[in-house]
Amino acid sequence: MEEGCLVCCGLFGKAPQASSVSENEILALFDEWNGALQTKDPKKVAVLYENNAILLPVDSNEIRHNHKEIEDYFVHFLAKEPVGKIDEAHIRIYDQTAINSGNYTYTFKDGTSVQAQFTFVYRWNGERWLIVEHHSSQIPG
Repeated sequence: MEEGCLVCCGLFGKAPQASSVSENEILALFDEWNGALQTKDPKKVAVLYENNAILLPVDSNEIRHNHKEIEDYFVHFLAKEPVGKIDEAHIRIYDQTAINSGNYTYTFKDGTSVQAQFTFVYRWNGERWLIVEHHSSQIPG
């Protein structure tokens, strides 16, 4: 991979060195994902997921199993114009897999917000980090 590609592809395209991938780099994957939400383009969000990724969203009982289903979910979610903020994160890195779990808050265009627990599981596929599992559930309150 050329140096320029590392810059233009963002963190999801950055080549890992198992011993040198930092917690901050994994945490920044959320920022890139959240930035994709801000584009309001469900395709730009879905592309950050592995083809056979699993999405267990906060506001749906339907499990999403692939890009088509994940993209369909984000069509409806992005219509609310969500902006996410991590409140607490716990990063664990295992060679070509990284996990980010914690709490986040989403604020929507209508001024409402929701606090949820989350887990993102990322896998390095040889070219980029992709989300293979994403679970989000509303914090009771």
